[in-house]
Amino acid sequence: MSALRIGIACYPTYGGSGVLATELGLALADHGHEVHLFSYARPTRLAAFHSGIQFHNVTVSSYPLFEYPPYDLALSSVMRQVMAERELDILHVHYAVPHSMCAYVAREMLGNCRTKIVTTLHGTDITILGRDPSYRDVIPFALRKSDAVVSVSQWLADETRAVFDYGGKIHVLPNFVDETRFCPRRDDRVRNELGGDKHPLVVHMSNFRSLKRPIDAVEAFNKLDRKHGARLVLVGEGPEMTNVRELVCRYELGDSVLFLGAIDAVEDVLAAADVALFPTESESFGLAALEALSSAVPVVATQVGGLPEVVEHGVCGLLAPVGDTDMLAAHLDTLLSDRTKIAQFGAAGRERATELFSLKRSLQQHEALYESLVGAPC
Repeated sequence: MSALRIGIACYPTYGGSGVLATELGLALADHGHEVHLFSYARPTRLAAFHSGIQFHNVTVSSYPLFEYPPYDLALSSVMRQVMAERELDILHVHYAVPHSMCAYVAREMLGNCRTKIVTTLHGTDITILGRDPSYRDVIPFALRKSDAVVSVSQWLADETRAVFDYGGKIHVLPNFVDETRFCPRRDDRVRNELGGDKHPLVVHMSNFRSLKRPIDAVEAFNKLDRKHGARLVLVGEGPEMTNVRELVCRYELGDSVLFLGAIDAVEDVLAAADVALFPTESESFGLAALEALSSAVPVVATQVGGLPEVVEHGVCGLLAPVGDTDMLAAHLDTLLSDRTKIAQFGAAGRERATELFSLKRSLQQHEALYESLVGAPC
């Protein structure tokens, strides 16, 4: 396909949507497209200069009149300017609030419809904000004004239709993983530093919000038979960390739990693990679980949201109902008791990740969507 001029708006933090949006932008730029990335801070995955990406830092002026700085208006203004100067073909926004509405306002200010708006829904814009009366009418309006609506899982697409009684087309384009970064490898140095030379390693990686139920990770690990001599490796930081530490102390698990905090090289820790544990209560897709599968690490997780679309139960992982720490512990025991099963599940997970959720496949899907929109009537 011919090179396109593409704008991408996302949040810059460690959340999955910002990571995926930035990685998509990098892949599009490497494929010859001109990419403009909009955010209020440089995204974490855009650490270095890239000749194919122009980053537009949206700054908001502070006035005594404003209790909350109007970021959405500032973003709309920057979008409008770039859309006019570079004649963008596509403006791909991640999250309906506020990015989709900002894209619509920017296009309205221009008075033409050359730039097509693609809105990707990642989860909380539907599952949380969609049920908030403050946004109840805004989000479906933004979806109707988008030229294409994308969901990261079939579950989220169905949820969007149910919450908003939305009858428009929703393209299901799953999240992806960089299979060259998250890949099977045994770095003995990292594994030995974590104690993996003597102990099986169970990794839980999240932002430690209550939604991710890190407490359940500790509860399940505590119920695991001590005969395994396993270690629980916790990666990340968040508001539940204090409660997690208190529970580890109460159960006297201090020698068996490692707190690594928020680290950048999570791929090294995942690749060193024997099992990855994700007891979340809500997940529109499950990017961390996918990264584990791509690393050939079996997953024990909850059967919720889009996770069953990522983790095939009994093939590359084992799923349990939300809050059932007894079953989570039993699943951990099943895997840690059988090294052959760990290897089989790991190989199946790697195959699933590379065949269904590769960056190359996602890039092709997005390019095909963009191409179908360019030149289409308004």
